[in-house]
Amino acid sequence: MSEARRAGAKPVPAATVLLVRDRVRQSGLEVFMVERHQETPFAGGATVFPGGKVHPSDASPALRERCRGAQGLADAALTVRVAAIRESFEECGILLARPHPEAAGDELLPAARLADLWKRYRSALERHELSMEELVREEELELACDLLVPFAHWITPEGMPKRFDTYFFIVRAPSDQVAVHDGHELVGAHWLTPAEALADADAGRRSIIFPTRMNLAKLGRSRSAEDAIAAARTHPVVTVLPRLDWGAKGAVLRIPAEAGYDIAEAPLDDVRRS
Repeated sequence: MSEARRAGAKPVPAATVLLVRDRVRQSGLEVFMVERHQETPFAGGATVFPGGKVHPSDASPALRERCRGAQGLADAALTVRVAAIRESFEECGILLARPHPEAAGDELLPAARLADLWKRYRSALERHELSMEELVREEELELACDLLVPFAHWITPEGMPKRFDTYFFIVRAPSDQVAVHDGHELVGAHWLTPAEALADADAGRRSIIFPTRMNLAKLGRSRSAEDAIAAARTHPVVTVLPRLDWGAKGAVLRIPAEAGYDIAEAPLDDVRRS
């Protein structure tokens, strides 16, 4: 078999966002998750973090001057952050943006203005009839890339017919914005503690794919949104490219121990079931 066939499809760049907040009446944190439509090509029916593929327009050089926190970032690193912000807006109505110019302050857009932008622009963005560059220029906005903290980086295993090169970011959910779901590609939206999401998956009430399960478990170590973001700032991200191997009881999927997850391998049958 050729090296190209072994590697499978080339990974498609993607970005996803862990929107976190503190629970209101109890201690701990919650993360916003969405449920994909059963007919969605990837992870149909699964409960996931908001996110999706990078679009070529996310890489527009003109966006750099409209992204706070772009200084020192390589073009590819900035592009996945723009994609993360765009996908969050398209999928759940959260827009990590401020009025431009920077002198306007640190406050993100208020709920009233966001609702108007969602109504006027979301569908066009989703159909790629409008780019983020056009949106921010039309509305005099600045993307808050400075708020996105790298949390994880996963690449679909080699040999798979559909592969993604996914960057996970964590950010505190804006207090004056309301997360929803688009009602088309996504059919449900939930604020869940990591423990609740994992318990639902174990009981068969939710379908949660392996990378999402691993990142929920990692997130669940933190006692608050602040703790989770601080931990992400402290620990460098190690790329996870799972590989198929053989353990004492059969086929396993191995991930780097230095990536900081609770496990370094999982039975392949368990991964497939998830």
